[in-house]
Amino acid sequence: MTPPYAAPAGGHPPQSDLLTGRAVFTEAYAVIPRDVQRDIVTSRLPHWEGTRLWVLARPMTGFAETFSHYVMEVAPGGGSDRPESDPRAEAGLFVTEGAVRLTLDGAAQDLGPGHFAYLPPGADWRLHARGETPARFHWIRKAWVPVEGLAPPAPFVADETRIAPEPMPGTEGRWATTRLMDPDDLAHDMHVTIVTLQPGAAIPFLETHVMEHGLYVLEGKGVYRLNRDWVEVEAGDYMWLRAFCPQACYAGGPGPFRYLLYKDVNRHAGLGPVAAGGPSSW
Repeated sequence: MTPPYAAPAGGHPPQSDLLTGRAVFTEAYAVIPRDVQRDIVTSRLPHWEGTRLWVLARPMTGFAETFSHYVMEVAPGGGSDRPESDPRAEAGLFVTEGAVRLTLDGAAQDLGPGHFAYLPPGADWRLHARGETPARFHWIRKAWVPVEGLAPPAPFVADETRIAPEPMPGTEGRWATTRLMDPDDLAHDMHVTIVTLQPGAAIPFLETHVMEHGLYVLEGKGVYRLNRDWVEVEAGDYMWLRAFCPQACYAGGPGPFRYLLYKDVNRHAGLGPVAAGGPSSW
């Protein structure tokens, strides 16, 4: 059974709504709540038809620099034959609603909610929405950092519902990770996973580490510790964390608290604005 996946609210709030909200941007993290992901802040892209998107993260000098994260909304029949303009860019696509046809190196595959596709830099791909309702998917983009002796990873498609979540030690499965990418493959310089915490479960220490993070809450609600602050988050909210931002959380209820997680991995720390052989990683 496919679990529920949140999506941007869209639309436009009435004049009677209060201005007060939960959106915040600090020196260490940002929270972009679902209720500010409205029509007025959507973007469009060249060579994409019938498509709009919410840009939730983009490289910013002095903040998080490794990735961009879009939520794409493609009308039936819309899409692109030229989706990516940067030959350095690798991609992770996670479908949350509707149906898309992904064509990779001339071979077509239909993807629905819960499907994840990894596309290496330079991949020949195109994507179009199918069916009678809009398709929505997350598009995480990163400039792949080359390493001598390592070829870029091969493309692949996975289905979240067919991947057994890996429980964290000592949690009896209350905190588990669904690994959409092979954590042992050093060709990958990013990981995309789904983290699930059952009601009352916790990340019980302040993780403080070099990886930048993007977290989109797919389901449920929780309380996150970000740097010095406790922040309530719920399905549809996005958190953007700078490297070394302390982080922990408690899951609320009544159902699971689940989020889609990006992080950069498996590379030397760049020793300047641009590391030798590619853009700065961690």
